[in-house]
Amino acid sequence: MDAPLNDYPTLVARACNIACAAGELISEFAAAKGNVRYRTKADLSPVTDADEAANGLIVRELANLTHATPILAEESITFGEAPPLSTNTFWLVDPLDGSKEFINGMDEYTVNIALVVKNTPELGVIYLPALGTLYWGGREIGAFRQENQSAPFCLQAREIPEKGATVIISRSHFTTETKHWLSGQRIAETVVAGSSLKFCRIAEGAADLYPRLGPTMEWDTAAGHAILMGAGGRIETVDGAPLRYGKPNCENPHFIARGR
Repeated sequence: MDAPLNDYPTLVARACNIACAAGELISEFAAAKGNVRYRTKADLSPVTDADEAANGLIVRELANLTHATPILAEESITFGEAPPLSTNTFWLVDPLDGSKEFINGMDEYTVNIALVVKNTPELGVIYLPALGTLYWGGREIGAFRQENQSAPFCLQAREIPEKGATVIISRSHFTTETKHWLSGQRIAETVVAGSSLKFCRIAEGAADLYPRLGPTMEWDTAAGHAILMGAGGRIETVDGAPLRYGKPNCENPHFIARGR
């Protein structure tokens, strides 16, 4: 029987289990640490057998969870193809975010699952298989972190401290536009991280701002966006509008992720 789409606690719990199962599968491929073979997709991003195996598992399990709900997963569509969506409620999946980190034997790769309702990610799950760390959240359920099956910890984004913001930036996608934007901010510290972990760092109050003035797709951001909103934060375009989902070709505009 399908889980009700308005039962966010049940859906997020099941999505957490699915993300962890995908993470276990990815970990089997990670045994070849530092020697992962990959192929280059049409958008010039790398893809591995781990991406595709995790993608298949997640899509299959989400289809069993909510049969009639469309699933938009990165490795299930052709780059540039319009999303095959017939409703305003759909799952967004990035089975292995941070493929470059994964290929290079680093730990900051994630499994991302989000449920979008009326252009907004209402729940999201991010799992870091190499670290055993699970994040989940949404506007109506709050935001949480769990370490290796320990008791969950409630997350709260913070207000920018008097001394200035801690800015978190991408390890692989630091652009000239980002550098220019940073020059106009009061910054106390700049830290670097990979994958969707950047959103989680803001949600847990370890950072304040994440400027992404470069290309991203909706599956890159939706899960982290939901968790950040659950912690009291937000993601806005550079014009100050909320980042929305269900856009043609799934391409995001430039955005800034913020705490409180």
